[in-house]
Amino acid sequence: MLVQFGADRMDPEWPGSVVCIGTFDGVHLGHQALIGRAVGMARERDLPAIVLTFDRHPAETLAPAHAPAPLQNLGQNLAQIAKLGVSATVVLPFDKHLARCPAEQFYQTVLRNTLRAEAVAVGHDFAFGRGRQGTPEWLAERVETAVLPPVESAGIRVSSSRIREAVASGDCQLASSLLGRPFSLEGVVVRGKRLGRTLGYPTANLARPGRVAGLPFGIYAAVADTPFGRFKAAVSIGIRPTVDDSGVPSVEAFLLDYPGESLYGRVISLEFHQKLREEMRFDSVEDLCVQMGMDVELARQVLAGATADL
Repeated sequence: MLVQFGADRMDPEWPGSVVCIGTFDGVHLGHQALIGRAVGMARERDLPAIVLTFDRHPAETLAPAHAPAPLQNLGQNLAQIAKLGVSATVVLPFDKHLARCPAEQFYQTVLRNTLRAEAVAVGHDFAFGRGRQGTPEWLAERVETAVLPPVESAGIRVSSSRIREAVASGDCQLASSLLGRPFSLEGVVVRGKRLGRTLGYPTANLARPGRVAGLPFGIYAAVADTPFGRFKAAVSIGIRPTVDDSGVPSVEAFLLDYPGESLYGRVISLEFHQKLREEMRFDSVEDLCVQMGMDVELARQVLAGATADL
């Protein structure tokens, strides 16, 4: 998949395209169905399928105080889109200039003249342009427009906001069912206080690059995707009340059966399968160590059926 940041310097040589437009936060089952619709339309025409998306949630520019935390960073979104058969993704900066752009101007300059859209695919609740003038009905008056109705999974309507609610409550199973894959966090492994190492459970401490949706404090069964392979993991999210009085939250993963290569400075992804328990304060470090051993064994049992490939 080709990736282009900005459309102002594009000069595509394709004669036409099918364009799928949206924010695609999390690239959940609904997004996958919409992009799949665009890819199918493009294949019927022997044209490229183009995803047109944005570098941030529009609310971060329009109403930053109320902007939701993204489910994934931009790199994760692009990686998921690349799996769907898309020819190219164009990422536009959703700044104040774009927010003020009238729908007609956006359609003429970006969709028609730059991307050469012969058809577009959008969600039922999509709108673009100043004042949200560019509705699906408005688009259909100018170009062939496919509108995807709401998508459900197990009777629940799929949406980024519903997935955020599931994540915020620690419901990993519901989040996974709506995403079509486990909810994940990605970040760089950094040096911590090495408390886990002294307790016999060395952990990878995850430093995330920016604000993303977070799970509540607790212990989780997860799978760590690392440069050295995939490993089952017991992950602690919280403030480590027994051994640390700083009150600073952290994400720490103990990788089961890990061979020991250094992960410092490397990017890893943690895929969360189930919350095991709440974070707790223990009367002693010894009691904490006993519970950590139980957590590791429970994580191993939970993941035995969920990750047969490991």
